[in-house]
Amino acid sequence: MAIFPAERRGDNMDIVSMPNIPLMSMSMSQSKVMNDFGVAMLDKSLETVKDMGNSMTKMMEQSVSPNLGSHIDISV
Repeated sequence: MAIFPAERRGDNMDIVSMPNIPLMSMSMSQSKVMNDFGVAMLDKSLETVKDMGNSMTKMMEQSVSPNLGSHIDISV
């Protein structure tokens, strides 16, 4: 981190530290990559859940028998 004098006031000199631009750029780039990865994973999870829901719906539709249970045979 570079250090530059901000102002001179008599004998005192205030010191101001300058931000490390390359370090900030790398950090922001890494944050963007991590964010993009998180969004991609969430999108894939959402797609998987939708597929599972569609499969469950098809399975339930195939299992429905409208006449099942409407007649009971009892013998004593």
